[in-house]
Amino acid sequence: QVTLVESGGDSVQPGGSLTLSCAIRGWSDSMGWFRQAPGKEREGVAIISRDGLTRYGESVKGRFTISRDSAKNTLYLHMNSLRPEDTATYYCATLRAFVMSSGWVNYWGQGTQVTVSS
Repeated sequence: QVTLVESGGDSVQPGGSLTLSCAIRGWSDSMGWFRQAPGKEREGVAIISRDGLTRYGESVKGRFTISRDSAKNTLYLHMNSLRPEDTATYYCATLRAFVMSSGWVNYWGQGTQVTVSS
């Protein structure tokens, strides 16, 4: 059994930065972040493999960075140059394989809200 607890969600102004954390009990070779805005489907934001390979959604490339600290059992999402369209509930997840798709998720966190607004 794997449990994931996200934290770090907040309200920020456009252009601001935020770091999300996900404390993980248990572990997985591949993990990632997904997000869901009101009225939209859940989409992949970034994923990371055990070996540190990463993959990003097109809309966040160059602005977001995913990282993991195995010693602390924690997954991070560093977000810079935030835009109003980044507003969503962000979910931490473990993946059955290095594939950025909700269909490959085996465990979800409860989500943390990020709001980008002036």
